[in-house]
Amino acid sequence: MKYKLNDGREINIPDDELANSMEKLELTKDEAIQLYLEDNDYEINAEQQELDEKAKKVKVNHDAKSTKVRKKSDKPRTVKVSDTKKDIFQNLQSFLTDYCANLNGNLEILKENKLFELTIGEKKFKVDLIEERAKKG
Repeated sequence: MKYKLNDGREINIPDDELANSMEKLELTKDEAIQLYLEDNDYEINAEQQELDEKAKKVKVNHDAKSTKVRKKSDKPRTVKVSDTKKDIFQNLQSFLTDYCANLNGNLEILKENKLFELTIGEKKFKVDLIEERAKKG
C-alpha cells in the first residue's frame, strides 16, 4: 500500500504487515498505519519518546550481586565445645606442659580448647584441636 506522508514523501507499507497488525493487535486500518509509521520512525510518538527519555535516565546494574546489605549480628558468636574435646584439650595441655618443661620450651594457649603454640629453642609449633562435625545423610 502506498502512503503519502505530511511532508510530501511517499512510502510503501507492506500489506501483510498491516494485515498482521490489524489481526493480532485488533487495530483498525488507520491505527495499523499509524503504528507502522511510528515503529519505522516516519512519525514521532510523543508519549513513546517521553518514555524512552525516562528509560535512558535509569541506570541498570548488570552484576549479579545482591542489592541488600547483609547486617551482621551484634551479639558475639558462641561456640559450643563438647565435653570430650575439653577433656582431650586438658590432657594435651598437661602432656605438652611437661614435654616443654623437659626441653626448656614454652607452651602458650592461643585459643581456649582449640590451639596451642610450643616454642622450643628457635622453633615454633602449633597444635590445633579440631572436632569434626557428624556427616549428614
